[in-house]
Amino acid sequence: MLARSRTSLPSLPSLSSRGRRLPLAEARPEDRRHRPIYAVWELTLRCDLSCRHCGSRAGRARPDELDLAEALDLVDQLAELGVKEVTLIGGEAYLYDGWLEVVRAIRRRSMVCTLTSGGRGITPELARAAADAGVQSVSVSIDGGPETHDRLRGLEGAHRSALRALDALRQVDIPVALNTQVNRLNRGELDEVFRVARDHGCHGWQVFLTVPMGRASDEPELLLQPYDVLDLLPLLGELHTRCAREGIRLLPGNNVGYFGPQEHQLRDALRAPSQASCSAGRTVIGVEANGDIKGCPSLPTRDWVGGNVRDHRLEDIWERSTALRYTRDRTVETHLWGYCRTCYYAEACMAGCTWTAHSLFGRPGNNPYCQHRALDLRSQGLRERIVPVQKAPGEAFDCGLWELVLESIPPDNVATASTPSDDPAALIEENPQCLK
Repeated sequence: MLARSRTSLPSLPSLSSRGRRLPLAEARPEDRRHRPIYAVWELTLRCDLSCRHCGSRAGRARPDELDLAEALDLVDQLAELGVKEVTLIGGEAYLYDGWLEVVRAIRRRSMVCTLTSGGRGITPELARAAADAGVQSVSVSIDGGPETHDRLRGLEGAHRSALRALDALRQVDIPVALNTQVNRLNRGELDEVFRVARDHGCHGWQVFLTVPMGRASDEPELLLQPYDVLDLLPLLGELHTRCAREGIRLLPGNNVGYFGPQEHQLRDALRAPSQASCSAGRTVIGVEANGDIKGCPSLPTRDWVGGNVRDHRLEDIWERSTALRYTRDRTVETHLWGYCRTCYYAEACMAGCTWTAHSLFGRPGNNPYCQHRALDLRSQGLRERIVPVQKAPGEAFDCGLWELVLESIPPDNVATASTPSDDPAALIEENPQCLK
């Protein structure tokens, strides 16, 4: 049975702010040179789905979420800081009382307002209200065919609801896009997602790798292994070509890459000098529902919150928070380790996605999910594998710890205990706990 009770989700006993009264350093000229142009704002942690790969373990609202007056003040601060586009997320942003007022305020300040959603509650009436308020694009999550999507999203009928949301949004002339987290359960179904994008007139499709954070850290059987990028990246290259023919822009997430044969094709204009690596704290800012500020919305709360807007102005947090300065200050010598420190592309890539590396090892600077790296190791008859060694504590945006194993490629690359089956049905049968 696909449906699953919400009560079976890991509980979140404490979601209080981690950014209250954090000390700030002195602002430096280089901190004033960097300005965020893109903000991702978790408007609420309330959610109407129960996704197996949810990094924030969304479901319940945080006990101390910003009220509407505080949210509207934050809109002004984002505009004054130089933000050009705000994407509202959750949980589900439409479950926040007053979310349409936040949309209107964003538009009044001449910022682009977009929404990322699971789509379950987007009715024709809600879509019309969103259009009237000024929402300019909505990205709906589709993670595979109906059965796989429903398993990952924790609710029977979630796929059907997402398709209805796409149709409702198009009826009111809101442009639509898709986003997909790729893992071992759905990587064989990306063609089905492409057909949804094509048949529903999507202008874009963003693809991420599922990262071991939150509930995803509890599901090690779902995660891709680093060597899986050797099959995934060529597939994404093929899908990129097919999307282009249909007028769909396939966008790789920041943890998809790097510097392999498909790099230029997938990233094209995205690989500008200012975007050659993680942009957290340089051109991107993340906001948690209680006013905690991070350099990227995906980064773990415990280590990456730099301050709270109830204590400091947003500009001060941006310029003076040590946590937000990470990508401005890092160097190969001081911050990279392992393979990434010795890599030919080290200075350009700087270990790629900070979120992915930290979620694995408790610190950034060494990211095994890299096509160039996997190709180099394969040429030596080697590959890397991640193994869980410590469970996550059960908090929003939490992580466990993983060990990186370097091993010889098995003869004929046959399925073994270290090479889990690629077949979704077999994966489910062998690991039923991932669907409980």
